[in-house]
Amino acid sequence: MGSVAAALLLLLLCFPVAFSGHDYGQALSKSLLFFEAQRSGVLPRNQRVTWRSHSGLTDGKSSGVNLVGGYYDAGDNVKFGLPMAFTVTMMAWSVIEYGDQLRANGELGNSIDAIKWGTDYFIKAHPEPNVLYGEVGDGNTDHYCWQRPEEMTTDRKAYRIDPSNPGSDLAGETAAAMAAASIVFRRSNPVYSRLLLTHAYQLFDFADKYRGKYDSSITIAQKYYRSVSGYNDELLWAAAWLYQASNNQFYLDYLGRNGDAMGGTGWSMTEFGWDVKYAGVQTLVAKFLMQGKAGRHAPVFRRFKDKADFFMCSLLGKGSRNIQKTPGGLIFRQRWNNMQFVTSASFLTTVYSDYLTSSRSNLRCSAGIVAPSQLLSFAKSQVDYILGDNPRATSYMVGYGNNFPQRVHHRGSSIVSVKVDRTFVTCRGGYATWFSRKGSDPNLLTGAIVGGPDAYDNFADRRDNYEQTEPATYNNAPLLGVLARLSSGHSGYSQFLPAVPAPVVRRPMPIRKPRVTTPVRASGPVAIVQKVTGSWVSKGRTYYRYSTTVINKSSRPLKSLNLSIKNLYGPIWGLSRSGNSFGLPSWMHSLPSGKSLEFVYIHSTSPANVAVSSYTLA
Repeated sequence: MGSVAAALLLLLLCFPVAFSGHDYGQALSKSLLFFEAQRSGVLPRNQRVTWRSHSGLTDGKSSGVNLVGGYYDAGDNVKFGLPMAFTVTMMAWSVIEYGDQLRANGELGNSIDAIKWGTDYFIKAHPEPNVLYGEVGDGNTDHYCWQRPEEMTTDRKAYRIDPSNPGSDLAGETAAAMAAASIVFRRSNPVYSRLLLTHAYQLFDFADKYRGKYDSSITIAQKYYRSVSGYNDELLWAAAWLYQASNNQFYLDYLGRNGDAMGGTGWSMTEFGWDVKYAGVQTLVAKFLMQGKAGRHAPVFRRFKDKADFFMCSLLGKGSRNIQKTPGGLIFRQRWNNMQFVTSASFLTTVYSDYLTSSRSNLRCSAGIVAPSQLLSFAKSQVDYILGDNPRATSYMVGYGNNFPQRVHHRGSSIVSVKVDRTFVTCRGGYATWFSRKGSDPNLLTGAIVGGPDAYDNFADRRDNYEQTEPATYNNAPLLGVLARLSSGHSGYSQFLPAVPAPVVRRPMPIRKPRVTTPVRASGPVAIVQKVTGSWVSKGRTYYRYSTTVINKSSRPLKSLNLSIKNLYGPIWGLSRSGNSFGLPSWMHSLPSGKSLEFVYIHSTSPANVAVSSYTLA
């Protein structure tokens, strides 16, 4: 024990103090910058991602329509309407639920700007009630080239849906985006809000009257954004958002009449994203039920809520069919861009936690009753994983932390900025010169959430590894609300009457002081507190020394103490170990009243999760 104590003392003296935990406000600010890097069209004067410039300035011209603007979906230069609309819907939902928290972080204005960049484009893309342009550019020719968006030479043909070539899923999702955004602008820009709602009404009618899958009309999209789920989920999704935006009974009745037939009450989901919207619909309808708005549709709405509960329970591992997780705790759906499912599921658990808290309800799972706070804790665990609390100690948000992807699968970030070097990059020359480079990207794609690790927490930071290193707007959009919520702490409050944002007064981000001590965890007479006491860098990785104190607050000696320690990725000293359980060191038979025990461990991420499993009092 003397040699161990001497070694620990040496660590304490030799390494400077560092801090652990995550700055969710900083992550929120960075995540919003990514949307500015994805902008197409004429960039505004207040553009903060300065290595980008104007692009796609003739989009729509060959079709006789102005389609300049909008967002590139991921690492390419195509504008795909379905994922872009989902992106805007989720950004708007984030503002609707957590506008006050975004304001407190100084990011409400940037969030609203990001939404408007999308809705301005959708207004252009919807020139007639029954016409909607759903894609600009061709994924096949675009992927053949590796060029900056500012000088792309690929085909910019525009593709549309209309009564003869329907696309209910595309029109329905765009209606949802316009309806949700109309709520965001209701106070700050009422004229624009009414315009968005008018487009949403028309798009829903178009989607419902002329039914069909959009990728049967815009077949070029099938290889990239095939609508596997069909269009019934988008019709229900759009109806839910139109009801929330308009309070029009027609849309509530639509959900009540069609919930069973269209699968809203039948599908038990384990995913939510740009294609499959059922879990989102079920969450919104459950909210309407908890608000007391169901009326005569209450039996149907209860079935919607049952499916929402199923989704939440499956994420927590407490359902009858649970979602797969990696050894490090990340939910895992597929190897290609798995992170899209992580962020969208985290958003739903965050809002559902607040809905249940507001209605003073618990979640009923097959494994038992679950408190709403566990849903928020789950969302936090997923966000913390993304930000670096994982076996690789890697942040999957570019520019956040010290260890993040350097070779992102993204044309704009991987090629030197046109503002730095105006030498023309040819279609195939871009692959030879820039795509194949082993070095880091010349332009930092700040805030981008990349595809993320595989089922075993493995990740390869290579530009050609598009499954893991390509970012997407729909990865980031749900995270806005989650980060805003987490930045406000864990207290419960009513989300049933969200404060629709008032006009924004821009102000600088508040300065956050590092927090070096984790909150005290208490289990009966036992309290646990952790702190960082040292850090150092070895082979490019930062390691932290954590000191953990166990305090006996009772009036009697503590015996037979068993601790559970999860998310521990390094050596530990000062406890005895038996399998996955930790106890008092062998030389200590009991912990006297009022006394404390200290143990330490070293690893390269945030604190392990230390909790009391059992104990006895002498």
